[in-house]
Amino acid sequence: MAIRRVILSYRDYEALPNDGRRYELHDGELSVTPAPGTRHQAVLMRLSAILHAHVTQRGLGAVYPAPTDVILSEPTVVQPDILYVAADRMRLVSARGIEGSPTLVIEIISPSTVQIDRHTKLQLYARHGVPHYWIVDPDQRSIEAYRLVPEGYEPGARARGDETWSTEPFADLAVPLASIWA
Repeated sequence: MAIRRVILSYRDYEALPNDGRRYELHDGELSVTPAPGTRHQAVLMRLSAILHAHVTQRGLGAVYPAPTDVILSEPTVVQPDILYVAADRMRLVSARGIEGSPTLVIEIISPSTVQIDRHTKLQLYARHGVPHYWIVDPDQRSIEAYRLVPEGYEPGARARGDETWSTEPFADLAVPLASIWA
């Protein structure tokens, strides 16, 4: 007997319970992770506040923290920890979430999401044309950037510890990393 793979859609995703878990669809497959821990959330709040202030003061678009649905396709719905939509992509913002590829997605690694963030989502975001992807690792006190090129993502800037972070799409923003690890 052949095993038939069930591919879920956005409609199936909408019907999932609101039970504190993070549900996502990765090419029609359900991904479930526990709610993030307090350290993760503290880093998320500090970094999103810095980015929000920078983007808002300059009228560059909008920054959204999780949980915000990013509907990359009917069978691919994700909730990046932080996302940025540049002014030229604001048409993607709808009542249900971001309908298409935001300019930047940021994932903050938790022990339960390392493989998903470093492999599954890296491939999903590249395939769906997300121009910039940052991975933040609170345990290693590091941040790394990836930039989309025709072959996929290429590694870009990296920083750790108390260094200052500055890279695309915010080359004019200098983030003292010590301020997000505090």
